[in-house]
Amino acid sequence: MARNATNKLLHKAKKSKSDEFYTQFIDIQKEVEAYLEYNLNTFRDKVVYCNCDDPFESNFFRYFVLNFDRIGLRQLITTSYKPSPVANTQLELFGDNEAQTQTKGRPKITANKFIINSVGDIDGDGEFNLKDVALQLKQNKQNEWEPLDGDGDFRSDESITLLKQADYVITNPPFSLFREYLKQLVDYDKKFLIIANINAITYKEVFPLIKENKIWLGTGMGRWISGFIVPKSYKLYGSEARIDEDGNRIVATNNCLWFTNIDHGKRHQPLPLMTMDDNKKFNKKVQKNKTSYKKYDNYDAIEVPFTNAIPSDYDGVMGVPITFLDKYTPEQFEIIGNGQTMADELGIKPIGQKFVDDYYNQGNKGQINAKWNNLVLHVGEKVYVPYQRILIKHKEK
Repeated sequence: MARNATNKLLHKAKKSKSDEFYTQFIDIQKEVEAYLEYNLNTFRDKVVYCNCDDPFESNFFRYFVLNFDRIGLRQLITTSYKPSPVANTQLELFGDNEAQTQTKGRPKITANKFIINSVGDIDGDGEFNLKDVALQLKQNKQNEWEPLDGDGDFRSDESITLLKQADYVITNPPFSLFREYLKQLVDYDKKFLIIANINAITYKEVFPLIKENKIWLGTGMGRWISGFIVPKSYKLYGSEARIDEDGNRIVATNNCLWFTNIDHGKRHQPLPLMTMDDNKKFNKKVQKNKTSYKKYDNYDAIEVPFTNAIPSDYDGVMGVPITFLDKYTPEQFEIIGNGQTMADELGIKPIGQKFVDDYYNQGNKGQINAKWNNLVLHVGEKVYVPYQRILIKHKEK
């Protein structure tokens, strides 16, 4: 219950106008470093744009500016959308903000743009850190810091102009606008690494791109992302919610992932598999689950309720959980479709009145009808409605 409450809070907040959830530095570092391990030159001489990040507090800005030289960036661009509530509490780091003027004793709130072209040890203390960045920005030495004319919305002309200059877009975009945000990246043919809710996998605007190997999951999902920093106004729910050593309020969740079109090593690691017979003998989950390897009533495919139960010796179509995509290797599997959003296209038949009658006679309360064409199956006299399934098959060798 605690975990569900946390996920509901995150989902509700991400649908709000502010979308004020901030990614932790450790999660950004862990993900980005995986791409560098696969290809050390991934970002060399490239422009990275973080277009949903207040530079005053963004850990995306912090990671890329502190690692600017090490990973070989040519330029880092960061823009904010109507600066966050804490932006003006961070001014001691950056000194006097000439982009913000006093109005009746209160600072004017503006959207900011930072453009970093070079970094270095400006204060001469032998160490490069954010204080050096602050000095560079204040002295305007090869870097830019100025307010935007508009509100910094990623759809604005100002933001799109910056987007066109970028090679990579890396950020945590507003979940409430995710479809539109992703479409913009695809339309402008940008490389990207962004955070999303796991349910975005099944969006009709997203899944075809996954099927065509135009986008894929990053190196981790669920608890791979250890939590988000939330404003003080948000209540902390769930056993994993906490306040860290820096006083940040952290909400943990297991329903988020990274989407990308940047290659990484995990994507090419084959999933180790056993034969169907061996799974039946040794896989305890398969032994306990009565639906394992049963054929659907309304589609020529078998139900595989666990990713680690995919049989190595079945040549037909298999229905697997959406979390399979965390293990998906394009050299090993072919994605046929999404059993929920592509039912008509795939030819999944309506479930029929008999299934409906059996469903309600079994005591179920969910709303279904005979014309519904979700994947379903009978096991003996009992009926089952598997949660969202992706249809796959082994790649022909």
